[in-house]
Amino acid sequence: MSIPLVDQPTEEKLVTLKDVSWEQFKGIEAQLQENRNVRLSYLSGILEIMSPIGDKHEKVKSTVGLLLEAYMKELGIRFYRRGGFTLEEPGYASGTPDESYSIGTEKEVPDIVIEIIVTSGTINRKELYKPKKVPEVWFWKSNSIKIFRLNKQEEYEQVDRSGFFPDLDPALLLNYIAMPDQYDAVVEFEQIIRNQ
Repeated sequence: MSIPLVDQPTEEKLVTLKDVSWEQFKGIEAQLQENRNVRLSYLSGILEIMSPIGDKHEKVKSTVGLLLEAYMKELGIRFYRRGGFTLEEPGYASGTPDESYSIGTEKEVPDIVIEIIVTSGTINRKELYKPKKVPEVWFWKSNSIKIFRLNKQEEYEQVDRSGFFPDLDPALLLNYIAMPDQYDAVVEFEQIIRNQ
């Protein structure tokens, strides 16, 4: 089965600043808090400022979320959508995923965070979530999905499938993420899940 490609958006602009103290980061964050088009990430002295995200980024993000939610509903898996809220380890790391979910019960730290990567920066985005011990970090980039699971040594290792959804093939998700019509993609995906 060949996977159709989603055009890679090029609207993102990324600025990276080094040797930024936590206090300087918090000052910049306060100045930009009203600007919804700016996304900040901070890790151990490195600050990334990304703006604006763009329509295609938002389409992929929302399609991934709709497909995952359809999957969980079809299988009767309880979930709590957490959205894109900032996970922070004061003095060290601050990052905002595109989407996040708690599975089974509502939790302070989500079980899964999802990042849609269009423009790669210098920050290792897995490291943003390690201090909070987020169990899984998912990345969509260049028409691929990579899933990283926190192991017993508290390091992220790439896995073929989610520990929360061991029967969900990421290649199946990719096929529906790439469909041009989001509504049709979700409806067809639901039918596939029902018939498995």
